Amino acid sequence: MKEQIKKFLNEEQDPKAIEKITSKLNDLLMKNEEIGYIAVQKKPALTVFPDGVVVTNKRIIICQPKNLGLSMNFTDFTWDEIEGTFVKENILGSEFSFSTKTQIQVSIDYIPKTQARKIFTYAKEQLDILKNPVVSEEVKVQVPEFQQEKVEEVEEFVEEMEAEEVINYAEIMPAVSNYAEPIVENTTASTEKISSELTQDELFAKLQNYKKLLDNGLILQGEYDAFKKEILSMM
Repeated sequence: MKEQIKKFLNEEQDPKAIEKITSKLNDLLMKNEEIGYIAVQKKPALTVFPDGVVVTNKRIIICQPKNLGLSMNFTDFTWDEIEGTFVKENILGSEFSFSTKTQIQVSIDYIPKTQARKIFTYAKEQLDILKNPVVSEEVKVQVPEFQQEKVEEVEEFVEEMEAEEVINYAEIMPAVSNYAEPIVENTTASTEKISSELTQDELFAKLQNYKKLLDNGLILQGEYDAFKKEILSMM
């Protein structure tokens, strides 16, 4: 018995009918389409060529053998065409049926009860997926390619700059006259506003200066992070 049909023989399906259906379906399946379940008729009288119902992740396929099994008719309905599915259990098996949005009624009788329940459950799951699709990941803001490259370049520069060790503290202090009040880039950093008219080079210099101030304990980490974010937003 072929490995590919073993998984469809869990509820006493006719092996020959399953093999015939799957062999003909191989050329009918669409890209990324997978068979979920196959149910096969089991009439009280001997039925050499029973009808079958195939449910995939894309559609329902009704399989009806013709010409003594030499040919087979396939009728399919995609899930978005189907309005609802139904199962009616009788004494001799069950009747699986479904209706379409165009008022077409399709039914297959004498389906073994276990198979009918399985195919009904699978169909309900597919319809639920169609009605309640999985929410896709949050859409990311598209950044123009040239701008993204610039941001990456700045971030790389900042990472390299943060790895540098400040050797000479005097290098970070602005020159002041003897009588002027010392200025250290306004250590009350949380209130400073950076002009948006500064050039790229000036912004780079400001960011480097703030990093040195942070390394020497003249501003807090939170203040530095705020300046860094503001400067990067201007580039």
